[in-house]
Amino acid sequence: MSQENVDRLRALLQAWNPGDEVDISLLDPSVVYEDTILPDHGGETYRGYEGVVRATERWLEAYEKVTLELERVFDAGDRIVSIHRARSRARHTGIESELRFAYVWTFRDGRVIHFRSCRDPQEALEAVGLRE
Repeated sequence: MSQENVDRLRALLQAWNPGDEVDISLLDPSVVYEDTILPDHGGETYRGYEGVVRATERWLEAYEKVTLELERVFDAGDRIVSIHRARSRARHTGIESELRFAYVWTFRDGRVIHFRSCRDPQEALEAVGLRE
């Protein structure tokens, strides 16, 4: 099941564009998302489909433009690490920035039950016992 989870997650992440409707098909209805990256979200926990949609909307509202690139996906059994690069332009200032970050995804029965953002991809890999 692990490779199937990796393939499904990779397909979902590669297909999603910021501003598109959030695809919740891979998420368990009781999914929990912990955001540790954005200053105004730091330490927040979002629950369920509505929470994930709300977190995504809050993340994007500050930006005029956001592009995401999926760099790599690491399989660690029932947990998967995805590493991303985001490029953005702030809505009000026009300041452009780039950030490399990761998510640790936890699966059960083919569905994501928990995911957490990490500003440092190495931290995400270490959380599942891997190295880049």
